[in-house]
Amino acid sequence: MEANAADPIQSAWEMIRSGLRRDCGTRTFDGWLRPIALGDFDPDTATLRLELPSQFMADWVQTHFSERLGLAWRTTLPMVRHILIGVGANAPRTAAVVEIPAPAEADEPSAAKQNGNLYSGALEPRYRFENFVVGKANEVAFNAARTLASAQNVAFNPLFLHGGTGRGKTHLLHAIGHEFHRLNPRGKIVYMSAEKFMVEFVAALRANETIQFKQQLRSADLLMIDDVQFIAGKESTQEEFFHTMNEIISAGRRLVISSDRAPQDLDGIEPRILSRLSWGLVADINQADLELRLNIIIKKLEAFPDVAVPNDVRMFLAKRISSNVRELEGALNRIAAYAMMQSRVIDLDFVTEVLANILRANQRRISIDEIQGRVSDHYRIRKAEMTSARRAREVARPRQVAMYLSKQLTPRSLPEIGRRFGGRDHTTVIHAVRQIEKLRAQDAELDADIRLLTRQLES
Repeated sequence: MEANAADPIQSAWEMIRSGLRRDCGTRTFDGWLRPIALGDFDPDTATLRLELPSQFMADWVQTHFSERLGLAWRTTLPMVRHILIGVGANAPRTAAVVEIPAPAEADEPSAAKQNGNLYSGALEPRYRFENFVVGKANEVAFNAARTLASAQNVAFNPLFLHGGTGRGKTHLLHAIGHEFHRLNPRGKIVYMSAEKFMVEFVAALRANETIQFKQQLRSADLLMIDDVQFIAGKESTQEEFFHTMNEIISAGRRLVISSDRAPQDLDGIEPRILSRLSWGLVADINQADLELRLNIIIKKLEAFPDVAVPNDVRMFLAKRISSNVRELEGALNRIAAYAMMQSRVIDLDFVTEVLANILRANQRRISIDEIQGRVSDHYRIRKAEMTSARRAREVARPRQVAMYLSKQLTPRSLPEIGRRFGGRDHTTVIHAVRQIEKLRAQDAELDADIRLLTRQLES
């Protein structure tokens, strides 16, 4: 289905996708829902076709998400009353292995085309360097990504990108792929999530096809693995991942890895892998500051030339939606879609009404990772000590403070908090919370520290 950015169906789909990504989690969304493509819309029956790359995936989405998708469409865009889920050529592959034909062969039938392994189907067309908004929070990562994609000789390999959810890691991975392909049209690019790596490796083991699996990955000129934290604790997968990394690096090919944490903060991953990941260039993507968020809004609004968003609304959004860029983009899509469908003028009252749930959620969304970083900085210890086994007082007390603040300022359960602090038991968290509560009543300096940290985290 051809749709420009101002198309209400396309705009509604972006908003629905944003909600699905937030509600279902990255793994489920990337594995099953991201590959959905918009098909034809029949206005006579008010039916929209949603397309997936295989019958198996179409059946799975039909079974598990058809009711939810139908409700989302009826709620977001009432003109769509029914959805039809099937297989279609528009849908991108999830196992994004990209066999790129030479330019002269692009119009001829090829094995790559027949298998659906087309470059354009594997990498998101929107995610390019040209539309990545750069600021202080991400300029190192951006420059490193562009260098790895375009330089004839790269001084670092691998490139490890890390940052919280929705900060642009996946955008940069896809942009690297696009740029590398432009400069190396005959090159082979492999892009997949770490979870997909694990699933396909296990499937290859069961089918006695590990040789083909290894050849597929290790012959890549550019290998990109997203969300490497998902292989934590998977010994056989890590073994294969380590050898794949070695093969790619030793052959002088390019490797890009992304994660939500720095290598030293990854739990459950073998030290030799962490050492390899740190061997090249580690670039972090920090939370976008106000200036960067405002520039992102301005850039994204270029996709809605017919939608007028006044400056006070832009500033309001930049200040109020600070958790991640992806949520900010979703909010803009929602505003644009509702304004077009309801023929409303966009002002602060309209935005507050349309984004009520998002604004409420952003009032106090503090992550455990953020708490660990802030407490580590305050007490001048390495953030990695938050997950280490060390029990020295200068480490143990800040760790207890971070556990206490995680319990007070986040909705996370005690077992989940324990896992984020080096796989500790929930009883350890309970002890830390009680200990800090007791000490606050006795130690004025500690109480002042916690009050200061709380203000900084909530500001």
